[in-house]
Amino acid sequence: MNQDSELSGNADRSDTRPILIIPYMWIGDFVRNHTVVRVLKERWPNRPVDLLTTSLCAPLVDYMPGVREGVVWDLPRGRLAIARQFRLAKLLRERNYGTALVLPRTWKAAIAPALAGIPERAGFVGEFRFGLINRWRWGEKKLPRFIDKNAALAQPNGAPLPPEWPVPQLRVPVEEIASWRQANGLSAGAAVALAPGSVGVSKRWTYYPEAARLLVERGLEVWVVGGPAEKGLAQEIVAAGGPGVRDLTGTDLRNGVLAMAAAGVAISNDSGLMHIAAALGTPTMGIFGPTSPYLWAPLNGLAATVVQDREVLSCQPCQSTICKMNDHRCMRNIAASEVVKIAERVLGEAGARVTS
Repeated sequence: MNQDSELSGNADRSDTRPILIIPYMWIGDFVRNHTVVRVLKERWPNRPVDLLTTSLCAPLVDYMPGVREGVVWDLPRGRLAIARQFRLAKLLRERNYGTALVLPRTWKAAIAPALAGIPERAGFVGEFRFGLINRWRWGEKKLPRFIDKNAALAQPNGAPLPPEWPVPQLRVPVEEIASWRQANGLSAGAAVALAPGSVGVSKRWTYYPEAARLLVERGLEVWVVGGPAEKGLAQEIVAAGGPGVRDLTGTDLRNGVLAMAAAGVAISNDSGLMHIAAALGTPTMGIFGPTSPYLWAPLNGLAATVVQDREVLSCQPCQSTICKMNDHRCMRNIAASEVVKIAERVLGEAGARVTS
């Protein structure tokens, strides 16, 4: 194999071998994988890039520039599922990938690429994956952020981190947004999208019902966006806000993407929908309590990073999914009126964002 075509060397821009990215499958992390795609396409513009994806995340691939396709394959959490790994390896072998970037540090994530015989399998050291990974990367602990760890795998070995990474992008055709509005009976005016869900109870701001009521009182249309787990929250928010609030939660992530693309401003916990909204270019307000905006905010930047400043909390940020001290004050200290005031400012700065 030509050393110039390997991840450990300089990129041969005439190389046309397909590349497979094995990403983290949480929605927000999956969105941030698009930065890895962009780094790879800058190095190898003629190499197709595919993403292994779950059924849940698959709709995101349709809106990611530079991705040829998503390889949909659902592996169960918590077990290796060897039989399914062998079937996935057969599929990967048929696609003749030249390189696989294995972003998770788990043994499980590297099995199928190794069984498929993909020549280059790059990843950080983790779980004694000797033989499964053959392009080792070291120094992961020295990299400060999640995105640094992932995107560094797409660089030559030993290359310094750039001052800024390319930001993740999701692009939705205007015509698709207009059709979605029409199908849901929504006006063409700017609306505020609320994303009250998140993985981890401690990351959830609990004043969305009151915020919805205040937003409706100010003449704004409000949408509640999320998955089936947020259906109960959506009903509470609709009850508080009245007819001016629409429940747009559902089972298809594509619906969430389109809602965030159509919204005038998105208000979200630190969640996958926050990263979706930011990657779409929708003015996004991220509400942070137990997690660090430096580590977890979208690379695209936020129209507003909302963090409580009423008191100094020694536990913040704790990075924990469950509050173990201070009675969740890192989130309870953020008032609904404060969030609504910021939302009005963001809308004013952005102008009426009308998509027709």
